[in-house]
Amino acid sequence: MRSSLKSALQELAANPDALFVKVMEHGSMSVEIYRPIHTDNQTPHLQDELYVIISGSGNFFNNGETMAFQPGDVLFVQANIEHRFLNFTDDFATWVIFYGPPGGEGTKL
Repeated sequence: MRSSLKSALQELAANPDALFVKVMEHGSMSVEIYRPIHTDNQTPHLQDELYVIISGSGNFFNNGETMAFQPGDVLFVQANIEHRFLNFTDDFATWVIFYGPPGGEGTKL
């Protein structure tokens, strides 16, 4: 399996109402490209997830803590935890990798 940044961004651009597009899936793992516009209104997810920042910068709220992010950063969010991107630049885009059992059972850092 393979997905490129270029093809993922093209697919997202072809769906102007979409904030994300799933580009890969295998077993419990899925990969999306996510590009919110102005506001990130996501709610907690049922699986653990990794964000790999492609472009842009801003702040990331995760489980009560806020930290700055920039391209190249990798951010972990445990299942069922409140999180969102804040004050991000207009060019913000990130890969999102969901994995593991629903509820994040058995996942440890």
